[in-house]
Amino acid sequence: MAFTDLEIAEHMKVLEDSFWCRRRPPLHLRDKVCEGQRFTGQAIELFIVRPAFNRPGEHTEEPIAKVQQVRTQGVWRIFWKRADGKWHGYPPCPKANSLADALRVIDEDPNGCFFG
Repeated sequence: MAFTDLEIAEHMKVLEDSFWCRRRPPLHLRDKVCEGQRFTGQAIELFIVRPAFNRPGEHTEEPIAKVQQVRTQGVWRIFWKRADGKWHGYPPCPKANSLADALRVIDEDPNGCFFG
């Protein structure tokens, strides 16, 4: 079952308060680079939109992470996009008890999987 409108509003507040407030591009770059999220089913994909390299006027989405709520287990699964272009479970901490906890893991990024 997909997120309801109320759940999306609650998740957007958590995203802003727990993640984007610290990871948003600097003010001088915000006209060129911006953050985004996509809600699909029970998942939230986080990405940055930036100008495409060597293609003036075009923009590209750069994936950061994906989190997926598993309602039956009461957890959030954490994924990172590997070089093969597929989402894989994040090895050091594949699950979190809340969206805020999952975002904290992504923000800390001890293995450099999300932010290099």
